[in-house]
Amino acid sequence: MTTTTRPPEEGVASLDRRDLAITGMTCASCVANVESALRSVTGVKSADVNLATERASVQLDPTRADLPALVRAVERAGYGALALSTDQKERAAVEDRERSARRAQLVSLRRRLIVAAVLASLTMIVSMADLVIGGLKDASWRAYLMFALATPVQLWAAAPFYVNAWGAARHRQTNMNTLIVVGTTAAYGISVVATFMPQIFANAGLEPQQYLYYETASAIVALVLVGRYLEARARAHTSDAIRGLLALGAKSARVRRPGGAEEDVPIDELQVGDVIIVRPGETIATDGLVIAGDSAVDESMLTGESIPVEKSAGDDVAGGTINTSGTLRFRATRVGADTALAQIVRLVEEAQGSKAPIQRLVDRIASVFVPVVFVVAATAAIAWWIYGPEPHFAYAVTAFIAVLIIACPCALGLATPTAIMVGTGRGATRGILIKSAQALEMAQKIDVVAFDKTGTLTVGRPEVADWVTCADIGEDEALRLIASAELRSEHPLAVAVVEHARAKGLEVIDPTTFEAIAGSGVHAVVEGHDIWVGNAALARAHGFAGLGDGMLAHHQAEGRTTLVATIDGQPGAVLAAADVPKASAADAIREIRALGARTLLISGDTRRTAEAIAKKLGIDDVRAEVWPEAKARIVAELQEQGHRVAMVGDGVNDAPALARADLGIAIGSGTDVAIAAAEIVLVGGDPRGVPRALRLARRTVATIRQNLFWAFFYNVALIPLAAGALYPFTGWLLSPVLAAAAMAVSSVTVVSNSLRLRTVSIDK
Repeated sequence: MTTTTRPPEEGVASLDRRDLAITGMTCASCVANVESALRSVTGVKSADVNLATERASVQLDPTRADLPALVRAVERAGYGALALSTDQKERAAVEDRERSARRAQLVSLRRRLIVAAVLASLTMIVSMADLVIGGLKDASWRAYLMFALATPVQLWAAAPFYVNAWGAARHRQTNMNTLIVVGTTAAYGISVVATFMPQIFANAGLEPQQYLYYETASAIVALVLVGRYLEARARAHTSDAIRGLLALGAKSARVRRPGGAEEDVPIDELQVGDVIIVRPGETIATDGLVIAGDSAVDESMLTGESIPVEKSAGDDVAGGTINTSGTLRFRATRVGADTALAQIVRLVEEAQGSKAPIQRLVDRIASVFVPVVFVVAATAAIAWWIYGPEPHFAYAVTAFIAVLIIACPCALGLATPTAIMVGTGRGATRGILIKSAQALEMAQKIDVVAFDKTGTLTVGRPEVADWVTCADIGEDEALRLIASAELRSEHPLAVAVVEHARAKGLEVIDPTTFEAIAGSGVHAVVEGHDIWVGNAALARAHGFAGLGDGMLAHHQAEGRTTLVATIDGQPGAVLAAADVPKASAADAIREIRALGARTLLISGDTRRTAEAIAKKLGIDDVRAEVWPEAKARIVAELQEQGHRVAMVGDGVNDAPALARADLGIAIGSGTDVAIAAAEIVLVGGDPRGVPRALRLARRTVATIRQNLFWAFFYNVALIPLAAGALYPFTGWLLSPVLAAAAMAVSSVTVVSNSLRLRTVSIDK
């Protein structure tokens, strides 16, 4: 995928983004190696590599760097790279090959694991047989039998470790595989010498049987393979959200041709302008505009809300949603990579590939971690060799191997990216699109949430909120006549009156005559009745002389606009219209305050209207009569006071404030400009998405911190233990086999902890 990341400046080329699929990575050190290789390419400005997604995202100057150069750099570092095309079909083909390769890798891992586990178990049984049968202790054949059992484990089951470690060594780099290979090879190599050249140990006054580590080497390989296999299976679930979104798309569409004939067309061959038929129960193939039919559409894949939305002519539909009841005919407006579903998938992929600021610290540690571990292991071995008890050489070997094996930085590399993958995927299934890991980390720090009013907390158009009939012809009849008088008017208040009457099931008819009176209202004749509808002055001039100010003042205090009607020169009705709050707005505000954040309404409306809405919803503070450019200034003032501010909006006028805020949250039903300026997009327009996003961010970041705590604690606590720190006090030295088991458990624990986010509640 290629996008321009910033506008070109004079004399400076614009930066493009290139994505690559990386193979051969196993730990945080691998990530550091690949990033270093990519950054060394001339023209590359930045490179971020994600271990969980096995993706690299590179920002580069396209006039100085290209994809082949990036691929060569990764391959020179000892890893594999495959450029991801911007073409959707080619990208899908690459991802299919990747999935096939991962399945093949899982099969290979399982096969190697089974062989290693069986042979390692037999090796351990033989090694401990002398504890049961005393006469076997000095039997020379035991060493040869253990050699026969351990060699296939070391040379075949552990072969991937050697291949990867050698690839890194050729480029003067180290990684997790280096630690495993050096540790197990040392154990296996010493055992081979003790088996076939025992005189070397005998001449040094050592007992060769004490230096048979076949069971240690085999058990370490088997346990590392257990960890790798379980980790690979668990990591496969971290991208379930993406696969689930992709699976929502239809495979074909029923297209009506100009002559009226219908044919099934593969989804890839759809074009803008095609007329598509979708029947009840079918998936809507692509984005479009309904031109005929009425139905309810399940949009939960977009919004996370399960209640179907009514659709009729003039309404938009999105590809991947489900038509539940009637038949719809719609015209395709966006196809392929331009559809809402494709854009959602792209946003989630980008977020999953991004790095949280906390990950930068992990990367810096990982870049020096393995060399430091070698120094610690060598120092521990030398200390045991010089100061340890007899057999000091055996203790030195044990400590050296244990430190190397237990320090593998797998958990460190997976702690952050797996949580981000699962967290952003979880958000996507609930209509919360998080554009980056930075947005997640910032969202959990927010203490002030500022809202735009119109279209964000309110429905964005006036509705009749209250009305009183004064005529003696009955409420419904009066409303029907007034709505008919307003039918030809395009004023939003007139539209609200007509929609209110129709919602009550009343038949609205064309007036016999119609006149719009600029700035005042309308005059119409309906079925012989003379009707005036407009402001108070117009009503008083045409038969509503007794209209008092008390009712008007009441509605004005509530932030409503009043319409007054007369029918045949007599009082007809008083209607109050307002841009009413969304049904879930009050719940959203209450939930945000429960999270400990203040709420603020920033609106261009009059102070009276804004304060009325704020009072109804329970908002803490109001800034009214604000010009668009002033919204960003208000956000900046709050930031200067030390607050972390989230701005929620939907219009072009909100874009500066969305960009200026610490966290911009755009309502998905809003403008493209607002959506582009925000870090989080709420697809369905439900303001309850704001507290849900904040909860999801807090729980995701909490999971990252848990993962990092255990990853760091594991290494800080167990490396000294493996080196023998407790031996002077307890006489206990950590076995390399236990070290391998602990290393495997740490990686699986981190991934499993991240996977809990798939089911965590973000509603309350």
